[in-house]
Amino acid sequence: MRTRDWFRVRLTRDDWMARKKKIKRFRAVTAVKEMAREQIGTPPPTQVVPDRTKRKKEKHKPTLGKLLNAD
Repeated sequence: MRTRDWFRVRLTRDDWMARKKKIKRFRAVTAVKEMAREQIGTPPPTQVVPDRTKRKKEKHKPTLGKLLNAD
């Protein structure tokens, strides 16, 4: 029972060690994209265009009552 007591002790903020920041490697792609965003601005968000071939068809023909009420 005594061997597991160390696991129950909570560490305070003083006990934590701060991690060093990882230095990011230079990437030409990100540099070019950053310069383009500064000059042109951010690109517009993409929009999904529905595929015509996968469009759902009506399962049933419209009834005579629906056809008459539509006019």
